[in-house]
Formats: sequence, structure tokens, C-alpha cells
Amino acid sequence: MATHAGGLTKDPRPAVPGTRDPRPAAPGTAAPAVRAGRLVRRFGDRTVLKEIDLALGAGEFTALLGRSGSGKSTLLRAVAGLDHDVEGSGELLVPERVSLSFQDSRLLPWLRVLDNVTLGLRGPGARDRGLTALAEVGLAGRERSWPHELSGGEQQRAALARALVRDPELLLADEPFGALDALTRIKMHDLLRELYERHRPAVLLVTHDVDEAVELADRVLVLDEGAISVDLAIDLPTPRDRRDPRFQEHRDALLAALGVHSDPHASVPPQPAPRQEDRPHVSHA
Repeated sequence: MATHAGGLTKDPRPAVPGTRDPRPAAPGTAAPAVRAGRLVRRFGDRTVLKEIDLALGAGEFTALLGRSGSGKSTLLRAVAGLDHDVEGSGELLVPERVSLSFQDSRLLPWLRVLDNVTLGLRGPGARDRGLTALAEVGLAGRERSWPHELSGGEQQRAALARALVRDPELLLADEPFGALDALTRIKMHDLLRELYERHRPAVLLVTHDVDEAVELADRVLVLDEGAISVDLAIDLPTPRDRRDPRFQEHRDALLAALGVHSDPHASVPPQPAPRQEDRPHVSHA
């Protein structure tokens, strides 16, 4: 049953067959994992999200780039259902199973690692599922450790295990590697991509790191002044080589779109405004 937050209709059911989206689902998928129409968020007189239409394909890895204060985390929170002040007449459809990952691992210090990973899981198989998830992220044997005994990278590994142990259809990640050192971040990139290939959830990764976006995602969105200004497909094989000239082309184009530097040869086609008939169905609350 749909619930209402402000003027937004949030419906966790699968997308209804026959409806049309602002962007088609990823190849080989039957319906988008996320469909959001005309999302609006205001903070006082400032409009951070301006009637954003968004569709994420099932199993699609999407990165969301933007300058500081562009509304990246606000959009992620809206999709996660954490922001009840999102306005507009749009419809928000998300899967039943959604997991979140943040820059802070948010492990509870009074619980051991395994108990953190399985927190909220029920049933006799919860412990085994937790141990399997820890092994997947390289923390086998650390289940009885306390969070403070883990390094920053290990804490983020535990946070990933906690997110994936629930077999999510959608993983929302808000700069999960932003606080890590460069070498640890590279290792975490490899791990996240490996886990994604194995589990295939839809992923929305908020990041300010252009290299991270191109390395991990199959699609990159740029949020600028409250609207999606760029929607770029990253059609590169994985694992990706940053020395690949095509990697550099995507990187330079996104940096130019963000206004970091101007390169006449690095251009990204702007995200076209969806036609009226392509907008998702909207419900007026």
C-alpha cells in the first residue's frame, strides 16, 4: 500500500507493467528498480531539487556527481524515504529491499562485528548469513571483534556486509569511501565492484570523485542547480583501466560538465528533458 510523505506518493511495489519512464530500464531488465517523478525539495527560499525525473534500471550501477551543495545527498535521502519534506506531485517507486551505506560505517560500538552485520535479521539462518557476508568482504574470522578494533577500511567492509546480507534490490551509497585514504579506497573500489557483479542490486552511488564514478558506474548523472544536467553511459569493460584513453575521455568530459576545466574536445550531451508522454504516472495527494 502506498504511503504519503508531503505531496509525494511513495509506493514500494514493483513498477506497473505498461507504464513509461523518463529513461528506459537497463538492457535485459523488465522494469526499473527506481522510478521518481517531479521530485521537489526546498530549504527555505532555496529549491535544491527542481522537479527531478529519475529512473534506475534493475541491476544498474549509477553514480551521481555534483558540486558541494548540489543536492546529491538530498536526492539519495528522498529515494531512501528518509526525507519526508520532499514535495511535488510525483510518484516514487522503490523496491521492497533497500540497503544504505554512508561515509561513516555507523557500526554500533557496543555490538560485536557479527551482531552489527546481522542486526535486524531474524530466523535461524541469520548467523550463517552474517558469516557468509563477512567472508565475502574479507573479514572472515573477525566476527567477534569490536568495531574499534577494526581499521577504517575494515569498518567500511563490515558496513558493506551489513548492507548486502539482506540481499537488497537497491543499494544507496552516500560517499561510502570519502573518509578513507587513497590506497584503501582503491581496494574498496575493487571490492564494491566485485560484490556488485556477484549480487547485482541496482546501485545509486553519491560521490564527488569523478575517477570513482567512471571506474565503478555504468551510468553517471550530474546534478547541477537542482536538475540532472548530464546522463552519461560508461560503456567500458570491467575491471577498468584508468590509463585507457576512453576512461580519460569520460573523465575529462565530466570534469568539464562540472566546470572544473574547459576542454572543447570533452563534451557530454546534456540530459534531454523527458517528453510529457514519457513522464511517469503522477498522483496528486
